[in-house]
Amino acid sequence: MTTRSCPCGLPAPYEECCGRFHSSAATALTAEALMRSRYSAFVKGDTGYLLRTWHPRTRPGLLELDPGMRWTGLEILDTVDGSAFHPTGVVEFRASYRGGELRERSRFERVEGLWVYVDGEFPER
Repeated sequence: MTTRSCPCGLPAPYEECCGRFHSSAATALTAEALMRSRYSAFVKGDTGYLLRTWHPRTRPGLLELDPGMRWTGLEILDTVDGSAFHPTGVVEFRASYRGGELRERSRFERVEGLWVYVDGEFPER
């Protein structure tokens, strides 16, 4: 990843990729795009965006991120549904951080037409 590329792993600059979701009313059109933008929000420490894109049913009241966490990469392992034609979607990913990795199978739903994160499972390797 270059300093100008988006943290989500796509080659576009952050401002044109996930940054446009973080800084405006632009919305992710697929569950995978939302997953990528949420990963970038973790990298950037954008708790407001993370809470806005969390399903109201499962959203925590408060989200505190570890300021010492250094995310280093995202790999999408699998997607199920989650396009403009689906009401739900699943994205399995591996997020690397300094000292380890997190693997999650995340569930997404549409709420009033917008993709939101519902919850996730942590599959065994």
